[in-house]
Amino acid sequence: MKIAAFAAVAVFATAAANAQVTVDKPWVRSTVAQQTTTAAYLTITSARGGKLVSASSPVAAAVDVHEMKMDGDLMKMRAVDAVPLPAGQPVEFKPNGLHVMLTGLKAPLKAGDVVPIKLVVEDAKGKRETVDVKAVARQN
Repeated sequence: MKIAAFAAVAVFATAAANAQVTVDKPWVRSTVAQQTTTAAYLTITSARGGKLVSASSPVAAAVDVHEMKMDGDLMKMRAVDAVPLPAGQPVEFKPNGLHVMLTGLKAPLKAGDVVPIKLVVEDAKGKRETVDVKAVARQN
């Protein structure tokens, strides 16, 4: 019994040690009735570097990565095809910056709801890793 428990811990520790991508502080902005769009925020760190190439969630019809940037004196939002993830450097998705846009919400998101999001990260060799994220809905 002790050997089996040790083996399970060793497998878990090895999987965690081999994880290429970690996600910290994920959250989604809660919505009001009739609202069909929201955004998710988080911090992604890729141990070996790579790029975020896509995102999806069962709570939305479409999920895209967007960025907000000043263009003269106007703040503009645009979809991006990929987000570079420099090796070992956290990349923060935050309000008025990079964010994961969820459109066509299937139901309102109230504070405390847990929203599953899948992120797909590609490394320099083209190998893809899917990262399952559980983001908690909140107002801010």
